[in-house]
Amino acid sequence: MNNLSHIQNFYFIGIGGIGMSALARFFKSQGKNVAGYDKTASVLTKELEAEGILVTFKDDISEIPQQFKDSEKTLVVYTPAVPKDNALYQYFVEEQFILKKRSEVLGLISSDRFTLAVAGTHGKTTTTAILGHLLKETHAPVTAFLGGVSEDIQSNLILKGDEVIVAEADEFDRSFLHLSPNIAAINSMDADHLDIYGVNEHLQASFKAFADLLSEDGTLFVKNGLPLKGKTIGIEDDADFSAINIKIIGGSYHFDLKTPTEIIEGFILNLPGRHNVLNAVTALAMALEYGSPTNQLSQALQSFKGIRRRFSYKIKTEELVLIDDYAHHPAEIDAVFGAVKELYPKRPNLVIFQPHLFSRTRDFADDFAEKLAQFDEIMLMDIYPAREKPIEGVDSEWLLKKIDNPKKQLVKRNELSAKIAKTKAKVILMLGAGDIGNEVETVKTALEDEI
Repeated sequence: MNNLSHIQNFYFIGIGGIGMSALARFFKSQGKNVAGYDKTASVLTKELEAEGILVTFKDDISEIPQQFKDSEKTLVVYTPAVPKDNALYQYFVEEQFILKKRSEVLGLISSDRFTLAVAGTHGKTTTTAILGHLLKETHAPVTAFLGGVSEDIQSNLILKGDEVIVAEADEFDRSFLHLSPNIAAINSMDADHLDIYGVNEHLQASFKAFADLLSEDGTLFVKNGLPLKGKTIGIEDDADFSAINIKIIGGSYHFDLKTPTEIIEGFILNLPGRHNVLNAVTALAMALEYGSPTNQLSQALQSFKGIRRRFSYKIKTEELVLIDDYAHHPAEIDAVFGAVKELYPKRPNLVIFQPHLFSRTRDFADDFAEKLAQFDEIMLMDIYPAREKPIEGVDSEWLLKKIDNPKKQLVKRNELSAKIAKTKAKVILMLGAGDIGNEVETVKTALEDEI
């Protein structure tokens, strides 16, 4: 591990984050001492504790175990989402510990290994997880850092060797510029994170900078139509790698893969939505470029079960469907709606949406309103602030007024189950990147009692 092998202790501030927890698991697997802090307990922090990692939830330096107070032997990893007035962060800075962002540490781990990186404002988590799964199932010596929990392994870290790294390349805070990929993909560049970038042009420039990080003999895959040079990926189009002959059979996508040299037949993807077909094509193209055996990829793709909180079925019966999804950008909400209409065209639907960030709600309010209005019924929760302070005039009531659909209402957390129980909807979707995911099991239990 480049520049990290001599460090024995790793302390994480914000250890419950999806990217942070994957790193924590990685260092634990390397025999290192790992501990950390997070603001609130979650499914992920409970899993980390079960794996022997100490997690505390009080922002107090007395909570730091003694062995992690040795600045010579401890590296502190933090996420940009942690406020600078955090007492633990302040302590480590004042005591002159080495502090590194999560993205810097991932960059160090991958710098001396063959690296495949997936970037894009949407789809990167699913694509990374499919790619990691394909390499794992075709016996590559791979470590994969995922931005979501794979249902196959119930973890966000694949450990099958350490010669090859698969990483989700996150554009937030320009994190992905710490990577040195040999094979990379960019599958979308829609405006997002304008609280960081200011204007969309700066976001576009960061993706171009990421593309420039590729090694001289590296390969870049780009979604057909993006203003970047590379091998193109698409669906039923003239891209270098494209899904063709697509059919939906039993809720699964059956397709063939057109490459620059051949047509590979017989792929089956058990994820809903055409956007996931594009994600699968991206992962397949990258795996082929890496050198995965062509004849094993079809079976590997078919066995992929999906990602937690990415169109995750919590109830799936003839009478009722409950779906949990991380969608928090208008384009993602639109993709979820498209999948629902394709799978359940005649069933009435209800979306419960928790907006994520005041700035994102403000920047994309009209787009959010347009995409949410497509659903039969809409319930809006309060905005999840994450790292932000409130913005005057920006709240869920303001957003609700913009939605052109009479069947809309605000809903408080403690009213969720009761309000959902009164609906006639047969397909219920809970969407958002905040803590709405923590409410899904409560809603599921309440609905199952009604069935």
